[in-house]
Amino acid sequence: MAKKETKEKKPKKPQVCEMKDPKDLKITELTSDLQHLQAEFENHKKYTAKQQAEFAKYAKSEMIEKLLPILDSFDLAIQHKEHSENFIKGMELVMSQFVTTLEQEGLEKMESVGKEVDPHLHDVLMTEESDKPDHTITRVLQTGYMLNERVLRHAKVKVAGGK
Repeated sequence: MAKKETKEKKPKKPQVCEMKDPKDLKITELTSDLQHLQAEFENHKKYTAKQQAEFAKYAKSEMIEKLLPILDSFDLAIQHKEHSENFIKGMELVMSQFVTTLEQEGLEKMESVGKEVDPHLHDVLMTEESDKPDHTITRVLQTGYMLNERVLRHAKVKVAGGK
């Protein structure tokens, strides 16, 4: 018996030259352009995300490098902990050095005592009877900080109220 050879029919690919209608040509051209633009946009999004991650990674390293001298000062102060007077002076120096470094980076300590509560700057944790007007801050329980004129941490405060 003879084997029958079967040929698979391959689907014909539409060719641009077979299309005769200029509208079909324009649709094909615009579709192709759109696909290229979408691919370029996706690639740009991936590139931008990668660049942002790299920037954040190295921005941290710059700040850490500025903190290393303070770490060295802590090491030196701890070496002299047996001499309590020198240790206290060393800790005060380290604190001063640390605050100066943070201020150079834009950190600002909030001064709150005696001022009226501002909900954008303060978190009221307690009230107390006082001869001061209501809503006046009488004590700071935790210092608040601004970074480049933006609240980094709200101050936790105790206020006058309920005479």
